[in-house]
Amino acid sequence: MLDKMKNTGPDNPFAGKSVVVTGRLEKYTRDEIKVRLLELGARPTSSVSKRTGYLIVGEKPGSKLDKAQILGITILSEQEFEDLAG
Repeated sequence: MLDKMKNTGPDNPFAGKSVVVTGRLEKYTRDEIKVRLLELGARPTSSVSKRTGYLIVGEKPGSKLDKAQILGITILSEQEFEDLAG
């Protein structure tokens, strides 16, 4: 559990950001990713808007990905999310 808590300091890129998850993730259930985001100080949300900081994309992402691309939201794969989260 301590490893998962590594990047919770001031250099944490997720702190205070709204984060949306779309598609099926390989390593997380919806509840697990929500808990992980909360641990990182992020605000998990269900819809993409101009205030969204990141979109984490799994398999078969759907229309949230399209909207995020139009709005210029930073899009992360599950692996990119883990790498940034520490």
